[in-house]
Amino acid sequence: MKHTKSTALFEEANRVIPGGVNSPVRAFQSVGMPPIFIDHGKGSKIYDADGNEYTDYICSWGPLILGHAADAYYDGIDEALRKGNTYGAPTEIEIRVAEMIIDAYPSMDMVRMVNSGTEATMSAIRLARGYTGREKFIKFEGCYHGHSDSLLVKSGSGTLTYGVPTSPGVTAGTAKDTLVAAYNDLDSVKKLFDENKGEIACVIVEPVAGNMGVVPPDSTFMKGLRKLTEDEGTLLIFDEVITGFRLAFGGAQEVLGIKPDLTTLGKIIGGGMPVGAFGGRRDIMEKLSPLGPVYQAGTLSGNPIAMKMGLNTLTYLKEHPEVYTHLEDCAKQLEAGFKKNIKETGVKAKMVRFGGMSALFFTDQEICDFSSVMTSDTKTYAKYFAEMLNRGNLMPPAQFEGIFVSAAHTKADIEKTIADNLAALKALA
Repeated sequence: MKHTKSTALFEEANRVIPGGVNSPVRAFQSVGMPPIFIDHGKGSKIYDADGNEYTDYICSWGPLILGHAADAYYDGIDEALRKGNTYGAPTEIEIRVAEMIIDAYPSMDMVRMVNSGTEATMSAIRLARGYTGREKFIKFEGCYHGHSDSLLVKSGSGTLTYGVPTSPGVTAGTAKDTLVAAYNDLDSVKKLFDENKGEIACVIVEPVAGNMGVVPPDSTFMKGLRKLTEDEGTLLIFDEVITGFRLAFGGAQEVLGIKPDLTTLGKIIGGGMPVGAFGGRRDIMEKLSPLGPVYQAGTLSGNPIAMKMGLNTLTYLKEHPEVYTHLEDCAKQLEAGFKKNIKETGVKAKMVRFGGMSALFFTDQEICDFSSVMTSDTKTYAKYFAEMLNRGNLMPPAQFEGIFVSAAHTKADIEKTIADNLAALKALA
């Protein structure tokens, strides 16, 4: 495939945007090529500036659960836009979206809208500190919760790709209250509690890790985490920015049968628009300003256009639960095909899946935690990415990201991708 226009656009972008992109993983640096620039998308397909067509397995990093430009997203949007795109004042639709979220998540009595997943996690941790009167919190190695300072400590996603698990600009004073445990290792959490008695406000975790590739949770780990936090008077925060409304209508907590104290959600609740939210028990949420002393604000929070897109999306998902069966069926089909191809070619690789989320790791180690993820061969992944791209498949442009399917992906899409995967693996063998 030719990428002449994309390459030219990237050269232009580098003159006015740091690195030519507005989010690091888009730069395609870890796969050793200039990024493709997208012109448009429809259904399961995405089209670049040169007119090349790809089956999209990024889906805007998860939120496009109905696929690109689905009709359901846009119902009533023209009317909403003509009425006005922002007011800095309350609107009725904010209530309706909040009601739908609360209905889907029994752990939430109240919810506050924000503009991104980063805002949601940052605000949830501040609220946990304000509620408990404690300063420290626990996160997990390789889990990414946005780019606020205290969370850029041994984080995942682009920080793994670019080798900056603790970013310059994050002060020692900020980082000192961030305690890091090992995902799927409850003993590492217990050790931190023993060393910091009565000082830990919250534990924040991706209930299904999705920012170091996809790493399924050990059921005893997640249940143990819930009991341990309850015993210690510490709040448990589920970061469901990726898993919320994607693994199930009630997110990972519905699948796992665990109720956290606070939950963060991301762009899926805005149909892919810039939206986030956090919510939880009433007694915790009432500590937020203007009811309580914990300050959090945002001029565009609850933006009416994003809320309309979100209400459309969530309404569709509620009325069409078969979407979740379809997502899992697609992911299972992809998993089975990729595993068969790996066995046939003898390439050292592992295909991992949890529900409708999956990831391909180039390692012979079983994937269960951050350490096993880090045995992956990123150079081989880069070659694989190029092979798949040239065959019309847009896979994640980094080893440490997940594969996402949508309601628009078809059996034929998956069958072609499996065939392309076989050819790509043969080229690597």
